[in-house]
Amino acid sequence: NHLSFFSGFGPFRQYLFNSSWEAVKELSKRGLGENINLQIMQLPVVYQKAKEQVCKIWTTLQPLLTVHVGLASSATALIILEQCGKNKGYQERDACGFHPEGACCILDGPEKIESTINMKTLWKNISVEGIDIILSRDAGRYICDYTYYTSLYYGNGRAAFIHVPPLSESVTAAFLGKALQTIILAMLEQCGQQRE
Repeated sequence: NHLSFFSGFGPFRQYLFNSSWEAVKELSKRGLGENINLQIMQLPVVYQKAKEQVCKIWTTLQPLLTVHVGLASSATALIILEQCGKNKGYQERDACGFHPEGACCILDGPEKIESTINMKTLWKNISVEGIDIILSRDAGRYICDYTYYTSLYYGNGRAAFIHVPPLSESVTAAFLGKALQTIILAMLEQCGQQRE
């Protein structure tokens, strides 16, 4: 029974309900089949706290895969698959008014870390009705990117990041939960192929 771990983020700025967390909760209701034990956690929009939680996930639980879901406020009806996390350039302040020391995630870490999941292959092979899916190599140098890099670093690349749009009439939490389920089942299939 493989453990997979999922995180969404809490409220920030004008978003009282963060679509990433609503989507992860929906995913958890749906599940990923019998042999995947699915655990979820809400991360705060705070660099240091998010980093501590992610570090804990990898050191204590050692999941097969960790998928972080974040809100892309600029995206209206797009799901964005993020291929890599970047180490430097974190100038923007978090919900507590801080930004990381040296504006970077891991002081001696590599410039960027790629996910072992090939997002391009994934993107070619899946479609979700009612929403576009795109690829990205820049997760935005805020808490999302920071969390992703940290997770890739501690998880040896076995992490993925998906940006979802804000909730709207057409993009409901249930819709996003279902979309995540489709995407993540494809990711897990890729993980299985890599192991064999």
